[in-house]
Amino acid sequence: MRDPIIRSHHIEGAEVAWFAPICNDDYRYLGVPENAYKSSFENTKNILLTAETYGFKNILCPSSYQVGQDPLAFCAAVAPMTENINLLIAIRCGELHPPMLGRYLASLDHMLKGRLTVNIISSDLPGEKLSSQERYDRSREVIEILKQGFTGESIRHHGSFYHCELETTDPVKPYQQNGGPLLYFGGYSEPALKLCAEHCDVYLMWPDTEEKIYQQIKHLSHMAFNEFDRSLDYGLRVHLVVRETEKEARDYAKSMVSKLDLDKGLEIKNRALDSHSKGVSLQSELRDQSDQDGFVEPCLWTGIGQARSGCGAALVGTPDQIIEKIHRFMDMGIRAFVFSSYPHEKECEMVGKYILPHIKSISLPEVQQRIPSHAPKTPLAAGERT
Repeated sequence: MRDPIIRSHHIEGAEVAWFAPICNDDYRYLGVPENAYKSSFENTKNILLTAETYGFKNILCPSSYQVGQDPLAFCAAVAPMTENINLLIAIRCGELHPPMLGRYLASLDHMLKGRLTVNIISSDLPGEKLSSQERYDRSREVIEILKQGFTGESIRHHGSFYHCELETTDPVKPYQQNGGPLLYFGGYSEPALKLCAEHCDVYLMWPDTEEKIYQQIKHLSHMAFNEFDRSLDYGLRVHLVVRETEKEARDYAKSMVSKLDLDKGLEIKNRALDSHSKGVSLQSELRDQSDQDGFVEPCLWTGIGQARSGCGAALVGTPDQIIEKIHRFMDMGIRAFVFSSYPHEKECEMVGKYILPHIKSISLPEVQQRIPSHAPKTPLAAGERT
């Protein structure tokens, strides 16, 4: 298709991940809670182990202040139960003192023998209201402190949010020695994109039309290369409904929101601290562009966003339709997918049965450990991790 500056563009395949609803986001019918799907360790653990059984390479463990389980505690508990799947743990910058966060992540990476990945979140903390620039400046300081701790013998940092002078004779390093766990990141404001271009490894996008997704990849790729001499990998976080026929898929998608009270849906959307972010507003704009059935382009259905503050659209169709769509995204340079659907365990099995066998599956941490750390010197030579 087109050739943006992608770090792993020469790598065939993609990292296909699932979602662990530790934030009380599991239903059969959106907005209608059922005890069987409540956020419990047992239910979420079973979803994770089902994903590993079917061959998913990663699983996103999100974070919320209002509901659900703590992602750090959850990941530590399930680490010894897993053998192959990576854990993508969401970290809200500012919640923990960065050196302590680094110690926790390094310990967890050893428990997983290098299967830890980290999703950087830059939302406000409860009771505070920072500007977008301030939130991402704080995240930048957190990342810089983490990287010092992961790669150096001491931490020396003096910024607007943190002052650290820590000496140690035996620092705890992550299991992954090539700079520590990969940093996944999502955000749409200019301060967010700058931070990702400078410091992060995988830029995660929410669903949009193919053209807008490609333009976002191209914009960030050129920013990373021209301003920071870096290249990134790209990912897509999207829901997925796959059935043997298109009618079955569309009928099931509609059934998920068939019992939704619109006021309840608004309550679910607004309870997230990032419910008024630029990314969320773009998901609302996407719904406004859809047809009377909620589709904005073939296979891309926006109805699920009636009860979600973040990722608000789903790929809906037959196995052939979904696989063709996924390959179009891969042609743009996307090398990571984070899928989910409702209820999560049953739909994990559907995606594992109909989709995974047709996608060459990779683990981005394994790929990046084989790539030299030297920064790319020309766009066509992109592929190195910095």
